[in-house]
Amino acid sequence: MAGNLSNPTFTFYLKIAKFDIDPKAKYPVFFAGILVYMFSVICNTTILGLIISQKSLHKPMFYILFSLPLIDLIGITAGLPRVLVDIVTETNDVYYPTCVLQAFLIHLYGGGTLFLLAAMSLDRYIAICNPLRYNSIMTPSRIFGLIAFAWGLDFAVITVLFSLQARLVKCKSFITNVYCDNPSLVLLSCGGDLSVNNIYGLFLTAFIQITSVFIQMFSYGCIVITCVKQTHADSRVKALNTCVAQFTTFILFEMVTAVAIISYRIPDFPPTAQRVCGLMIYAVLPVVNPVIYGLKMKDIRIALFVVLRKRKVVPGRKTDVVKIRK
Repeated sequence: MAGNLSNPTFTFYLKIAKFDIDPKAKYPVFFAGILVYMFSVICNTTILGLIISQKSLHKPMFYILFSLPLIDLIGITAGLPRVLVDIVTETNDVYYPTCVLQAFLIHLYGGGTLFLLAAMSLDRYIAICNPLRYNSIMTPSRIFGLIAFAWGLDFAVITVLFSLQARLVKCKSFITNVYCDNPSLVLLSCGGDLSVNNIYGLFLTAFIQITSVFIQMFSYGCIVITCVKQTHADSRVKALNTCVAQFTTFILFEMVTAVAIISYRIPDFPPTAQRVCGLMIYAVLPVVNPVIYGLKMKDIRIALFVVLRKRKVVPGRKTDVVKIRK
C-alpha cells in the first residue's frame, strides 16, 4: 500500500469539503449538533446498560437487540463529531489514515444495520410462527452464532471493499464530501481502471439491500399471516407489537437512505442540502432508534422504570434509617 501512496502530488494531509454555513450560524449549528450527539450517546448507552444489568432482559431477542445501539453509536460517532469540528474550526483538514478509518466505520454501520435488522426479524419470525419450538431453535449458541455471522459478514464485505480501494494509486488530495466515504477515497486515485471497484461496489450495495429486504419481508409477511389467523385479538396485538420497533427502524433507514441517494441524482439539488441528506443516514437513526425501542418495547420500559425506582427508593430508605437511629 505504501507504494500506491508515493505519488508526489499526494499528501496524507487532505482537504475536505465543507458546509456553506453563515459565520453567525456556525456556533448554534455546532451546539445543536453536540446536543443531538449527546442525546444519542446517552440513550443508546442506557439501552446497552439495561440489557447488561437487568436479568429480565436476558433473552434471545435482547441479545440480538444489544448490537443495534452498539452499531448506532459507531455510526453517529464516526459521522457527526468531525463534521461539527470542521464547521467551527473552518480548517477542513483531515489526516488520510483517520479519513480511511471514518469511511470504514461509516460503511460498517450501513451494512451492519441492515444485517442486524434481518437477524432480528428472523428471531421474531421463529418466536411468533413457531412459539413452541422457539427455545429449542434459538439456543444460546445459535443466537450468538447469528450475531457473530451478521457482524462477521459485514466486516468481511466492507474489508474487501476497502482493500480494492487501497490498491489504487493516489494523486489527489481533496475529499469531495463533508465526511470520508469509499467513493470519495476512490476519487483520490489517478484514474485508471476502476471497473473492479465499481462492479464490487454495486454488487455489495445490491447484495446487502436484497438480502436484508428479502429476509425481513419474508419474516414479517409470515408474521402478519400468522397474526391474521389468530383467534384471540389480544394475542394478535401482542405478537404484532413485538415487531413494530424493528419494522419501524427498517422503514426509516430505507427512507433516509432513499432520500440521500435521490438528492445526489438530482442535478440542480443544492450541494449543502445533498450533504445534509447524506449525513442524515448516520445521524437520524442513532437518535430515533432508542426512542422507538423505549416507547414500543414494554420490557425495556419496565426495566428502565425499575432502575429509576431503585435510585429513588434506596436513598429514601437510608434517610429513614438515619432518622430512626437519631
